[in-house]
Amino acid sequence: MNIAFSPCPNDTFVFHAWAHQLIPGAPELDVTYADIDITNNWAAKSKGPEVMKISYAALPWVLSEYKLLPCGGALGRGCGPLVLTNEDHAAPASLAGKRVAVPSERSTAYLLFRLWAAKHVPGGVGEIVVMPFHEIMPAVRDGRIDAGLVIHEARFTYPNYGLQMLIDLGSWWESDTGLPIPLGAIIAKRTLDTEAITEWIRSSVQYAWAHPDESKRYVMMHAQELSQEVAQAHIDLYVNAFTADLGEDGYAAVTALLGRAAEEGLVPSFDLSLLKS
Repeated sequence: MNIAFSPCPNDTFVFHAWAHQLIPGAPELDVTYADIDITNNWAAKSKGPEVMKISYAALPWVLSEYKLLPCGGALGRGCGPLVLTNEDHAAPASLAGKRVAVPSERSTAYLLFRLWAAKHVPGGVGEIVVMPFHEIMPAVRDGRIDAGLVIHEARFTYPNYGLQMLIDLGSWWESDTGLPIPLGAIIAKRTLDTEAITEWIRSSVQYAWAHPDESKRYVMMHAQELSQEVAQAHIDLYVNAFTADLGEDGYAAVTALLGRAAEEGLVPSFDLSLLKS
């Protein structure tokens, strides 16, 4: 079975057991490691692997071909994207007309940023520049970009670049809605046995939690030069109860995000019931 997910520690931790044929009855995986911007575009063009990790924000474009699976993804509290600048104590209005780097035009991070900016940046930001997420902080540090929207382990490492946090979009979303933050979703083609795939992924998550040391070599092999401590902090933050099962709060968060975005015209309108069917 073909699958694509990022080389980030949470994904390699979650899929280690299945990728190494440790889940009874699960087929062998052919893994492609790809940045979220790549998988978002693959999914939208229906040219991607059978199973993929994409942004929740990209779901409206893909639900006719792919089904959202209720496990394996990244959704939680205290784990949202950050907007970083070089300026001390910068105000949201300072982003007006500025160049802002984002990891993907169809990322959840960018969707949250657009919802927030519509209320807090008079006149709107200037140019949006799409960059691989690991290039964003150096670009802000070096003055090539005025501000950067960052995800993943950047929550832990941005002070190393001398950068300042302008806004934690996750905290804004949680205070505004009371719901967790939907970040990365696992999808599978509707022509497949999605119930079986769900159980294999859930078993891989449970195996990872039961045998945390077994995945360390695999995680660090793909961790893009992160330290063991930062990789573990990344896993602890992004692999949680929602990774095993979205549950009512998880589905409510996804519905709220995409419903609000559709109302604002930021994503195509779609039947929200497709999120569960």
